[in-house]
This record gives sequence, C-alpha cells and structure tokens, in this order.
Amino acid sequence: MKKPLAALLFCFAAAAGGQGYHPPQHTLPPPQLGTDPQAEADKGIDVERDRAAPWLLAEHRRLSATLAALTPQRRGMVDAYVVVAGLDSDAVFGREAREAAAVLSRRYHAEGRTILLAGSDGKADSAAPMGSPDHLALALARVAEVMDVNEDVLVLYTTSHGAPFGIYYNDGDQGYGAISPMRLWQQLSALGIRNRLILVSACYSGVFVPMLSSDTTAIVTASSADRTSFGCQADNDWTFFGDALVNTALRKPQPLAAAAEEARGLIGTWEAAGGLKPSQPQVSIGAGAARWLATLEAQLPSATAKVGRPATDALKP
Repeated sequence: MKKPLAALLFCFAAAAGGQGYHPPQHTLPPPQLGTDPQAEADKGIDVERDRAAPWLLAEHRRLSATLAALTPQRRGMVDAYVVVAGLDSDAVFGREAREAAAVLSRRYHAEGRTILLAGSDGKADSAAPMGSPDHLALALARVAEVMDVNEDVLVLYTTSHGAPFGIYYNDGDQGYGAISPMRLWQQLSALGIRNRLILVSACYSGVFVPMLSSDTTAIVTASSADRTSFGCQADNDWTFFGDALVNTALRKPQPLAAAAEEARGLIGTWEAAGGLKPSQPQVSIGAGAARWLATLEAQLPSATAKVGRPATDALKP
C-alpha cells in the first residue's frame, strides 16, 4: 500500500547545526498532500507555510537578482548553463550543492552562466535563493530565455532525499514539495531544452532515467529506481554520489562517461566496505549527447583538489 506523501516526507532526520548556528529543522509533520504521491508529484508540489512577509520579499529579491545576472549565450559556441539545486534544508545538501556549482561551472566554463539554489551550508543562513520546485522551474525558464536551445547545453544537478516517485523539497517546517520525472520532463520539453546533462543525487533517482533519456540527453543518477543511495546524513559534507562523481571524478580532465564509470566504481567499493546493499548508479548517454559532450569537453581545465570530509566518514563507528 502506498503511504501518503506527508508520511514519507516526515521520515527524515533533523539537520545538524554548526557551532552556534542551527539550520532549519524538520520537526513538524508536513501538510496533508494526498494519498497518491506519484499523481501529486506529477502535477507538481510546492507548499510554503508560515512564511513571514519580509522573508518572502527577501527571497523574491534573491531569486530575481540571481536570474537577472545570467549571461546570454555566445553565437556559434556551445555554452553550458549550470543549474544546481539543493532541495532539502539538511546541511549536507547545501554543502554539496555549493561545491557542485563551483566544480561544474569551472569544468564547463560556465562562469556567469551558473545558478545556485540551496539552503544553508550549516554555518549560516543561505544567501542563495532556496532550492524549491517553483524556483527550479523559474531558473530553467530563465536559462531557456538566454540560451540557444539548438546549440547550448543545460547542466542540471539536484541533490536531496528521494522516493520511488521522484525527489523531495523539504525546507525545515516551512517548505514541502516533490518533483517527479514526468514533471521535470514536461518542463524541459515545454521550454525546448533538448541538450541536457542531468545529474541526480538522491535515493531511487534511477526513476528519472526512462522518462528523461533521449538522443541528446546524458543522465547520471546516484541509484537505480528501486535502490537507496548513501551518505545523506545531515552532518556529512557529501553524499556518496556527490563525493565520488563531483568531488573526485568530475574534477579531473576526463570525459563524462569515464568520470561516471570511475564514480560507479568508487561507490561500489565504499558500499562493499560498509556492507551496504549496492545502490547501482545509472548512466545513460544518447548518441547526440555524446557529440555535444565532445565539443563541450574539448578543453577541460586541469584537475583540482577534493574538499570536505570524505562521504565514507559516515561508515565509521
């Protein structure tokens, strides 16, 4: 029997805070959003409750400034537009989102063409717009406005908790929602964004592969559709997927396919060492995507050093 979305959302542990600062906590049950999570997520869910008007205004200004700063594409060049969304207030996702934005922006020469949506990194309130379903939709729409959909590429990285029907948005006790593969596919299709690299860090994230795969899409997920992934404890710096793919493999000047294979190997080794059920990360690269990837990755930057505590610290007693 399917659980209500509210019951599934409430299963998450509270975020761990830094010294003298505590990120938003998950302490209250989410609003009742129906008994069919898949149908609800397919329609799109973004619920905000008990938000003060000054907070809403400040958030509106943060998002507006971020979207307005996006640099237009360059005619005749394959430009990458990087959108990174940390969709949960557990600080691991805020930390992972920030470093993923930095790594992907540098790797794909997307300075001025990168949007970060994320909550706190555990040290202070976020200066970035929130990673919510509505904010992500607006970010994608803005990218579609300034890119040339016939030659440019969307690089989308999301990190959050997941479920068999998609990924969650959960900001403390105020923000709740979900994004399903159908919802994301509908948005990208309506915007005409065909060239896309989609990286999903979440449990059950393989559910995005069948719907989002296409000739001009490359997609890498942290797990198969029926498996959990690991490392999402609130006090971690990285999930297993983020540490293996972003913090390790994508820092090197190697093609995406090689980076994804390296990440899968690392994750498998870590899971075996911890006696964990294999998450089975998924990789799908269309033939058309392989062509634009070859152009985009023709001049990859030199390797950079890893940052943060290893995700495998979560395996220590």
